[in-house]
Amino acid sequence: MLNIVLVEPEIPMNTGNIARTCAATRSRLHLVKPLGFDISDKAVKRAGLDYWPMVDLRVYENLDHFFWENPDPDLWLATTKAPRDYTQATFRPDCWLMFGKETAGLPEDLRRTYYDRCIRIPMRPDARSLNLANSVAVLAYEALRQQGFPGLSGVGSMAEKA
Repeated sequence: MLNIVLVEPEIPMNTGNIARTCAATRSRLHLVKPLGFDISDKAVKRAGLDYWPMVDLRVYENLDHFFWENPDPDLWLATTKAPRDYTQATFRPDCWLMFGKETAGLPEDLRRTYYDRCIRIPMRPDARSLNLANSVAVLAYEALRQQGFPGLSGVGSMAEKA
């Protein structure tokens, strides 16, 4: 199973879109606090997130708690500061894709610790970054593509023309 990790996400709409991607791809969503929004049952229902029950969600108090619960993950860190782009990564089953908060990205000490596991999405040099939800979708689908889209349907159903 693919694991998507959001470290201190701030914008509820981004996390909602990412949760929907996780639901559609059978990926597990990990949220590392503090969160910039409420994910209580009441808040989720009020937001109309009808896919939320399909999300395999784990929540952690901080990064130390995350690493204590998940020792030695096959971790890839998404950052605009990465030395190589994501096409140079090999995403194995049960890998972890980690993304930082919208305003600051991932902490520098974490990027240094996992320097060889930092990847970026290519873009023009004068663009700051892509939207977090878009970045997650790009990397999640590349990881799943490399794994043959496990557990996902590759067949659509179009009605034939009369």
